[in-house]
Order: sequence, then structure tokens, then C-alpha cells
Amino acid sequence: MPELPQLADFPKVSEALTATVPRQLVHRAAVAETLLTGWHRIGTDRFRVVAQWPRAHQLHVSSDRTAYEPLLVTETVRQAGTLLAHTEYDVPLGHRFVLQELRVSTRPEHLAVGSLPAEPAIDVEIFDVRHRAGRVAAFNLTAAVTIEDTQVASAYFAASWTSESVYRRLRGGRTPATVTALAPRPGLPPAVVDRTVPADVVLARPERPGRWQLRVDTAHPVFFDHPLDHVPGMLLLEAAGQAARAVFGGRCVPVSFHATFDRYAELDRPTWIEADPGPDGRIQVLGVQGDSAVFECRVGTAAR
Repeated sequence: MPELPQLADFPKVSEALTATVPRQLVHRAAVAETLLTGWHRIGTDRFRVVAQWPRAHQLHVSSDRTAYEPLLVTETVRQAGTLLAHTEYDVPLGHRFVLQELRVSTRPEHLAVGSLPAEPAIDVEIFDVRHRAGRVAAFNLTAAVTIEDTQVASAYFAASWTSESVYRRLRGGRTPATVTALAPRPGLPPAVVDRTVPADVVLARPERPGRWQLRVDTAHPVFFDHPLDHVPGMLLLEAAGQAARAVFGGRCVPVSFHATFDRYAELDRPTWIEADPGPDGRIQVLGVQGDSAVFECRVGTAAR
């Protein structure tokens, strides 16, 4: 791996936003998928991280390019937590990020795409820091996301890190080279889930209402920005959002997610996405492999 710049060389909040942070620090292979541009400490376990959001994106901007999607907020906060883990809490770059729970709530009225890329500030507080063998092994965070002094979203993440050797033991020899994903089944019409490109549809045509097989395309440039040996959490969250859109027939947009992740979703086993709408405009989504849940997500929606 090429040597990284020194921390002093990275962009800080007070400087012009001219470059992203090194992509390795946010576990991205593509610079184009690296959203963060700088950070600094503002208190004990408190930080301000800055980002830039593109005006157009394959997944994270609405199909008509008028609004930023909640999963863009989610990915931005994930990157912020990962960046801080490595730079402020000495988590080694080779360690694996494991997400246990997230809550993200957005204010869609403040997420319109403007005439310039948005430059959100993410105020992060780290708490409940746990150590193992002298290193930080887990922490929780809360984040407030603002654009031009207006709060547009809030988030909570609970995550942990494990070394590559421990991760490999946990995975029982599964690697991107040894596991082959199931071929994706034909997907829903893109318009049903507010997508324009068939390759971005992650739900197969249903065998019965409210239940879809997850479509896993390991060549997808966003979900599989780099090779993985399991289904990524962002793909599962996208499936939850698309399930909400499908259930309501395109009459709503997702605005919040509360998800818990129980175990790794394997690439070579079918994952079923089941949705149960509630009376309050929220939808309970369950991801299942065999007889076991891999994740649960409660999706809040707003009328389109």
C-alpha cells in the first residue's frame, strides 16, 4: 500500500475544500465515492467533519436530480466515523469495520440539490468507547448534519472494529475470491422504486406481495466499490428503501432508517426482503437468509 500523507497534510475545516481525505481512511477504493474533505477536533470526543455532496449521483441523488437521498447522509456519517476511528482513535487501517446499529433521520425539505454541490458539516460526538488488547475496539457516535447553519439530518451509529486475522477466522475462509454471488433475478421496473437504470434496482420481481429476493450485483460500482465477501450494509439499506417505495406505489419517499444488523448476509445464499407497512407511514423491513434474520430496518416515509 502506498504511504499515506501525514495527518498535518490533510485538509482542515478552516481551509478551502479543494480535495477529499485519502480514500483509504473511509474504506473506499474510488475517489469519486469519497465524500469527506476535512475535519478537526472541537472538544473531548467531539469533532467537526466536512464533506462535499455531488449534484448528481447514480444512487444518492433523486432520479430527477432535485434532492439528496437519506442514504447519502448515511454514507457520509459512516465515512466520518471511519475517518475518526483511524485518525483520532488509532484504529489500524487494516482493521475491519462492523456496523451493529444505525438510526438516521432527515429533513427532506432541506435536502434540495442547489446550483452548487452542497458542503455539509457533520458534528460528531464519540461515546461509549471500548478497548480490547489496548486498542479501541468499538464506539458509538451521534452526528448532526448541517448545511449553511440549517440542520438537515441527525444520526446514531454503533460500530466495532476487528483485525484482519480475527475477521478471517470469523468468516471461516470466505473471501471475495472464494465466494460467488448468486446471479441476480429479473428486477422490478425501475420506475416502481424511483430508479432510472435497471442495474440500480435491488429487488427482484416478487413471488408474492411484500416479499422480494435481493438482487446482488458484485459489479455494481457503488455497492461494491471494492471486492467483498458478504452483502454490504448499504445494499441492505437500499433494499429497505426500495421496498418502502414499492409498497406505497411510488407515493412516498424514505426519510429515516433505524436498522440493526444481526449477522453477515452471504453472497451465495438467497436473501429475502420482507416488508410490513404500519399505520403511521413507517414500514418494517426484514432481511432473511434461510430461517435467520440478517437485518431489520424500520423505514420512515413522507408523502411525495
